[in-house]
Amino acid sequence: MSTVTVTTIAGRLNAVGLKVAVVATRFNDFIVDRLVSGALDYLERHGIDPAGLTLVRAPGAFELPLICQKLAASKKYDGILALGAVIRGGTPHFDYVCAEAIKGIAQIMLAFGTPVGFGLLTCDTIEQAIERAGAKAGNKGVEAASAMLETIRVMEQL
Repeated sequence: MSTVTVTTIAGRLNAVGLKVAVVATRFNDFIVDRLVSGALDYLERHGIDPAGLTLVRAPGAFELPLICQKLAASKKYDGILALGAVIRGGTPHFDYVCAEAIKGIAQIMLAFGTPVGFGLLTCDTIEQAIERAGAKAGNKGVEAASAMLETIRVMEQL
């Protein structure tokens, strides 16, 4: 067994004192509202003051990066949650929207150094989306909030 001491940096799941913007799409809101509810509940259970939460509605997933960029540039928020649902249809539209939304959100994190929780469902069917919004596969809004919170707390230590 090694006797080497390693410094470990890990984020504590504590939302006290944070300001978080939640950007949620209106498109497929019957799914997205479940993601939002899960994420808000998670953050409240981890100590965020409701006054520190801002909910912004985006028309759809394609608009998520622009709105997240504006919020990150404002420097008013410790983290941002991007929540939405894109469900495959019969055209390649799904592939383009998903790819650009994902790429744009990743670029925002790197450009601004602001953690963005990625809660954009990209599903083949409505049933898959329902499963990921609080049914069998858990709530991906909660998972995105958790990842964002942990990243905020890790970033504070770096």
